[in-house]
Amino acid sequence: MTKSTPLIVLLIISFLGFSYTSMAQGVNSDHTHHSHEHAGTAHSHEHGPMASDQNTGLAKLVTGQGEFIFSFDQELTSAFPENAHEFEPKMHGGFNEDPETGIVYTGIPGYGLCSISPDLKNWNIIGTDERLKDNIHGIVFFIHKGVKHLAVAQEGKRVLVLTLDGTIVSEILKPTGNEFKFAPANEFFSSKDSNFGVTDVTYLKGTIYVAHGYSAGDFVMTIKEKKGVWSWGKLAWGGKGDNPGQFQTAHGVYAHDNHVLVANRAAGQVVKFTKKGKFVETFKDIPEGSLVCNVSYKTEHFFLNALSAIGEQKSAPIYVHTGEKLVSTIVPGDLEIPVLTNIHQVWPHFVEDNNGSKQLYLLVHGWNKGKFAVLKLEE
Repeated sequence: MTKSTPLIVLLIISFLGFSYTSMAQGVNSDHTHHSHEHAGTAHSHEHGPMASDQNTGLAKLVTGQGEFIFSFDQELTSAFPENAHEFEPKMHGGFNEDPETGIVYTGIPGYGLCSISPDLKNWNIIGTDERLKDNIHGIVFFIHKGVKHLAVAQEGKRVLVLTLDGTIVSEILKPTGNEFKFAPANEFFSSKDSNFGVTDVTYLKGTIYVAHGYSAGDFVMTIKEKKGVWSWGKLAWGGKGDNPGQFQTAHGVYAHDNHVLVANRAAGQVVKFTKKGKFVETFKDIPEGSLVCNVSYKTEHFFLNALSAIGEQKSAPIYVHTGEKLVSTIVPGDLEIPVLTNIHQVWPHFVEDNNGSKQLYLLVHGWNKGKFAVLKLEE
């Protein structure tokens, strides 16, 4: 009996030591997204605190900094039409909005051009023209001569101008090479080897601006209306290169404050031009390596999205930018949204309740797996 006592003591000590080690490992293995720093970017990615979820006992995942911290809104994301799910992986466009009604417009290839209700809960197909089922790579809402319109860029095919009921007003096809007062554009489109790589559209004071970045002919071009018909205008600028006013994939184009902003994707830039195409400046403080796809604006801030992750980020980032400096980096991948890795466009949208208070959301248009998602600003 005396000889067995040390053995019993040894077993008890070993058991206690194992239990303590297991507990310690359980604590240390809690790798939350909010302790993760991303190397290789100009700005470290630090998150605000995770909000406590009293109902589930789990922490709500959030991403961003300062006044722009967002969570994943699964309910509004699931408002995506059920009969469009089979087409969702092909989504490759973006959003635009009627500021008067709050209705948002987007396209789903194979399904059609859609309107989304101001509360983001209902989707409807617009129009019956089969051309509206082609991929809508870029879209803009605008009012011209008192009439509300949409214009869509369908890469490789056309630019369409239409009314809000889906009636196509004009179809603008690839230029032939004699339209512009810009020799590089005419020379490019005169070549039999040229393609039609339109990526986005915007509107400013009677003119539609078209980004043509999926091409060696890397230009911004214009479309004008005459007697109800839209056709190529004389103004074009750019060309592929590193000089101010040139592009390395002019991907997104956005009109703001009487200027035209171009997301110069491969250069990781947002470039500001006058409406006549004169170079003004390039946004500062965008992290190096950002493939900036598109630009949008709300609440005195620009919302920019990179196409893909930088360094160890779990998805492409979204930047909130004042035009002078970066104020928040939002990484939807930290919210564990299924299949969302690359981002094609982000659109900020306010939902107003019955009391008149407004809630900011971000509509995210994924790329390569076509994911649609909605992020909610945390209060």
